[in-house]
Amino acid sequence: MDWECCWDREAIAMGDCPNIGPGDEELLLSQRRRILEKCCDCTNFKNDLARFQDSNHPLATAFSIVHSEFQHQKTQIHSLVSFLDTKTLEIRFLHELGYVLQSSTDLEEVLSVALTAITAGKGFGMNRAFLLMTDRDAGLLKGYLAIGPRNLEEATQTWNEISMNDMDLQTLAQNFRQNKLSAERAKFHDILEQLAVPLSSADHVLIRALDGRHPVLIENAFQHPDVDPHFASLLGVDTFLLMPLISRNRRVGMIIADNCITRRHITDEDMHSLETFSFPVAFAIERATLYDRLQVELNRVTEAGKKLKEQQDLLVRMEKMALVGRITSSIAHSIRNPLMIIGGFARSILKSSRPSDPKRDFIESIVTETRQLEGVLEEILNYSDSLYPTRDFWDVNRLVESAIKDVEGLLVIRHSECVFEPDSSLPQAYIDIKQVSFCVRTLIISDMEGRTGETIKVSATTDDEYILITVEDKGRKVSQEELDALLTPFAFTHDMGSGLGLALCRTMLERQNIPLTVLTPPEGGLTCMIKLPTRKEE
Repeated sequence: MDWECCWDREAIAMGDCPNIGPGDEELLLSQRRRILEKCCDCTNFKNDLARFQDSNHPLATAFSIVHSEFQHQKTQIHSLVSFLDTKTLEIRFLHELGYVLQSSTDLEEVLSVALTAITAGKGFGMNRAFLLMTDRDAGLLKGYLAIGPRNLEEATQTWNEISMNDMDLQTLAQNFRQNKLSAERAKFHDILEQLAVPLSSADHVLIRALDGRHPVLIENAFQHPDVDPHFASLLGVDTFLLMPLISRNRRVGMIIADNCITRRHITDEDMHSLETFSFPVAFAIERATLYDRLQVELNRVTEAGKKLKEQQDLLVRMEKMALVGRITSSIAHSIRNPLMIIGGFARSILKSSRPSDPKRDFIESIVTETRQLEGVLEEILNYSDSLYPTRDFWDVNRLVESAIKDVEGLLVIRHSECVFEPDSSLPQAYIDIKQVSFCVRTLIISDMEGRTGETIKVSATTDDEYILITVEDKGRKVSQEELDALLTPFAFTHDMGSGLGLALCRTMLERQNIPLTVLTPPEGGLTCMIKLPTRKEE
């Protein structure tokens, strides 16, 4: 019998079999492989098999059965191979996903990976996903993040970008986090704002799915008896999947996934895969959330420790300053009485002495030096008083005007002037009026030290929640060394005298948490700034 197929020949030439083309040259010389791989599916072979059955040969029926079973087994093997390939890719995907989720403590990274995995073609291939998080303090399940297109044009553009770049899951997630996270949140802002359901609403489909702890596929949502029509219209799809996120019996959140663009049916296999995926995602989200809370608490404790250390340092400084105050006060009171007697006798002798008396110059020197010592003692006593400020709300304009009036006599003697323009819009400052007035007077007097004909400008302006008093003298030249000496208690310079004044002011103001800043601008001059609070400290 002449057979149409080449199965009966050990070797054939190229072109003898219509199913053998370039790349299959080895089959030309292998009859066994040619029959198994090509002949069984060949139309010519089927024609030969039909002719063989018509010949009533005893093996015709058996051979036909064997051929049919072979075809069936071959089809099953191909299906099994395809299934195994799919499962291999899924296992690789879950392994990659699990590694990222287990190694990350950053909430944004975890969410980026999770939502990318749900919507990526290399992942679960859903078109769109919404993430809702439980807020235990507010008692709400509310929208947090979403990913996916809102129309076909956007979807096509996104899919084309992914296919062209050929990125793995982790790279896709990183790209989403860096470039699209904020945009996606803004794009779905209108929906996410309305996705807020009280955890106590046990009849709501989201809370029922969350309490049930198993995925729920909602179909025909617009007519579904358990779905709120507003919720269905908000999502805008008829079919969607609810995937609860449960970690150690705690409700972490909910994922809503749908195929709003392709309208592809969500299968039981999709639900099973997403359910397997939901456990590590819920655990990773809870861990990242707890890590964020731990960081907040750690920062809070660190800040509290820092403040405690500052308070301890302040207490130590206050104890030291109190000791210094007691010592200086004791010394000042011990010196004051003899000094007053010496000064009194010297002034009395000076009044009764004749102008021509050769001893008059010595007596005048005693009076002058005594008056200077009395001023130093006054500063020392004020220094002692500065350790315990008493604060209240006061008018800054009246404070400055009063301070200028107190030094008006000295201004006239030195042929100087002090310029100040009150600002009626200034709020009241929470200060110790006695100490701050002393500091303002000291700053003005310090600017006139040893000089005449000076113009000193005083201003008071608002700066955020503070009032800034500035005492400025453009004509004064002060080096950094001289400035350091002025701010050091009991330091002395030949030109500027004792440095107790500014140092005392700084100490007084520090007790009230008021900063004193003294600057020497490059163009010359001296600028002193006091920052007064307008609110009472808690």
